[in-house]
Amino acid sequence: MAKIAYILLCHKDPDAVIRQAERLTAVGDYMAIHFDASASAADYAQITAALEGNPNITFPRKLIRCGWGEWSLVQATIDTLNAAMESFPRATHFYLMSGDCMAIKSAEYAHQFLDDNDTDFIESVDFFESDWIKTGWKEERLIYRHWFNERTQRKRFYAMFDVQKRLGLTRKIPADLQVQIGSQWWCLRRRTVEALITFTRKRRDVMRFFRSTWIPDETFFQTLVRHLVPEGEISNRSLTFLLFTDYGMPVTFYNDHYDLLLSQDYLFARKISPEALDLKRRLGLLYSARGVQFQISNEGGSLFKFLTARGRIGRRFATRFWETEASLGRERELLIVIAKKWHVAKRVLERMRQVTNLPAIDFLFSEEDTPLPDLGGIQTTLEKRTRHRRALMRMLYDYYDSARLIVCMDTSNLDLLNDFASDRAQVRMLEIECSLTDTYLTGHAMRIGLAGDQTSQETLSRLLPTIRADMLHEVDLIRDAQFQNYTYLSEYADTETNTAALARFLTVSDDKARAIAQTDNLFAD
Repeated sequence: MAKIAYILLCHKDPDAVIRQAERLTAVGDYMAIHFDASASAADYAQITAALEGNPNITFPRKLIRCGWGEWSLVQATIDTLNAAMESFPRATHFYLMSGDCMAIKSAEYAHQFLDDNDTDFIESVDFFESDWIKTGWKEERLIYRHWFNERTQRKRFYAMFDVQKRLGLTRKIPADLQVQIGSQWWCLRRRTVEALITFTRKRRDVMRFFRSTWIPDETFFQTLVRHLVPEGEISNRSLTFLLFTDYGMPVTFYNDHYDLLLSQDYLFARKISPEALDLKRRLGLLYSARGVQFQISNEGGSLFKFLTARGRIGRRFATRFWETEASLGRERELLIVIAKKWHVAKRVLERMRQVTNLPAIDFLFSEEDTPLPDLGGIQTTLEKRTRHRRALMRMLYDYYDSARLIVCMDTSNLDLLNDFASDRAQVRMLEIECSLTDTYLTGHAMRIGLAGDQTSQETLSRLLPTIRADMLHEVDLIRDAQFQNYTYLSEYADTETNTAALARFLTVSDDKARAIAQTDNLFAD
């Protein structure tokens, strides 16, 4: 059975540290605590006095003054790991955590999970090939030496960087290392930690390199674990659930997040609000509980993005600067099919192709794998298609040698609709109105990651009205825009009404329009 030694890095709230240590060691696990040397000495004395008699708790011999982005965070972790290795020979796993973390599973579940998964859990992706770093420095973190703290010694930090850059004083990465990057929070097996500690004592060149690397807590362990452990023994993920806002700040969890946290496929969560007293109480009781069954739906990340995005609906009226005077052409006609149910829209589009022989393209601004001809690279990604949409459309007209073109768009693409509606080309729009049943909405929630196979019916019953309202809101915004040449193909209308709508949209005879409207199972899910 797995026995976990928790490596706790903390710098505040001694009462919370004491409670956390007592909870996690009460079931037989261990903890090594590093308290930042730059924090209150009185707080550290309070922690050591309260936990002195607990044989499952230890402290490193020396405390380090820690600073964000510095090597000090890695050194503190290594020292605390060494203390845990010496004090707890029966520990099978070492779990790095902060004072803001709390368990979201029971010890019984955590131990069984680690027994069933004989791997190291650490997010570790290629430093140069991945997009883990979204903005700011990348290569500069490694090839220049960083001796000062960017936050507390900002002038020195950037002055030293500028001098090195101006004089070309770059350095080489150790030849046998492929630098990796990932989350600071990991869970490693004992044999991996033993190999890692041995490596740090032998490879002084590697230690010198990382000591002057910027933000090494995101690269040091991630690189060495990949260097020392076979690929098949690494799970490229953290076991600590954390989310970040659009501004790069960690999301804080409160009392009403209890059910959400328990349903995530993680053992711990970060950050728990200091004011979330009820959440802390319930999670504290959870770790020692037995026989608890967890329904893992794992929709937390996608649900957070969905809910925070609501209300940020903006409309862009002016053309982008690279699209000025970039009209599709007065002589051309753009026919836009608007739908939320993509499978219905694709069925309608296929019938339009068959009946009218017009070129018709599925959701080219929403689906990466929409079949498109080679247009010199502009078609390769959704980002490129959207950014250069008018150029893309002109190239499609030329490719198909047609003055008329049909495309599909999602109801969320209001910006695109506004943009194309302002073009000199003749633009017609056909909204496909479909019923939004609970069955369809449940499937939609699962497809986009808002729900999983194990999501409870209670959770779904709260989520589905929000999704339905969101979809209807998108349609309302489109209708409020009052586009010209706008018509409806409706699941609720009779064949003749839909025939008339299709005839207006496609400017074809009633016979051809009726052939489309009478298609079997046209609106079927």
